[in-house]
Amino acid sequence: MGSLRTVGEDPRHINALAEVCSALPPIVIHRRTMTVIDGVHRLRAVENSGATHISAVLFNGDEREAFVLAVKLNSNHGLPLSLADRKAAALHMLADFPEWSNRRLAGVVGLSDKTIAALRRRSGAELPHPTAVRLGRDGVAYPLAAGEGRRRALTYLAAHPDASAQEVARVAHISLTTAKDARKRARTVREEPQATVQQNPGPAQEREAVGRPPIGKRPREQPVSTDPAPAVRRLRADPSLRFTEVGRKLLRTLDPSAPQPHEWAAMASSLPIHCAPLIAELARHHAESWQLLAESLTERMNSRDADV
Repeated sequence: MGSLRTVGEDPRHINALAEVCSALPPIVIHRRTMTVIDGVHRLRAVENSGATHISAVLFNGDEREAFVLAVKLNSNHGLPLSLADRKAAALHMLADFPEWSNRRLAGVVGLSDKTIAALRRRSGAELPHPTAVRLGRDGVAYPLAAGEGRRRALTYLAAHPDASAQEVARVAHISLTTAKDARKRARTVREEPQATVQQNPGPAQEREAVGRPPIGKRPREQPVSTDPAPAVRRLRADPSLRFTEVGRKLLRTLDPSAPQPHEWAAMASSLPIHCAPLIAELARHHAESWQLLAESLTERMNSRDADV
């Protein structure tokens, strides 16, 4: 695994680190090749100080995984990678992991998903093993055909705005749920311009608008306050959750003794720094898992609304 930095090591950064050698966190080394994944500047600083030892954490994994970890760690702390370095790293990972989604790659290298998409198109002819799926940040494989099918559905609805969900699903070769969501989006696009045409609505329009949420949005029926305990108690008392396997599995994850938001900062300042990269990665993983659940539930609610 070569250096991630096209300009090489930064002497000024090494000199700055040399002044605080005793407080530097461990470097990360790929066990199989014994190459430095993260901490080259720290290693040089310790060498320049005359020391003969430095703390290190060994990483077990193949070279592709080591490269991903190197990019992730160098993007999150220390001397940040330049924009050119991050784009070069993205191209490298596009070749190694063509099945990864644009958002997943963007999260690793610190670029936008639109930039990753542009890099993918530019290097498309050079990428090996073309794939029909995209592996998201949640680890789930999503078929590319789903996005293409949604676009076909929106195109068809633009020409046939009154088409039923069943008709859209049949024509666009997509699921009925996706077709319902496409109809909802198409209807929102058609209605949005009309919402601003009437500058001075009459009494009838005013009465109709009272209490109506903005187009494309729906109010949260049970907003969760900063203290989630009451919401958890309501869910634990719901028989439809208590007496079903999937419900009990969810309730087990809603442990009321888990740390609250105001406790995380104090916890982060007390945890050992050499464990920080792994703990941070696990925290992001769990956050993305909960985000996926929220998005899936929202899509289900939207699909239900489309049936109304």
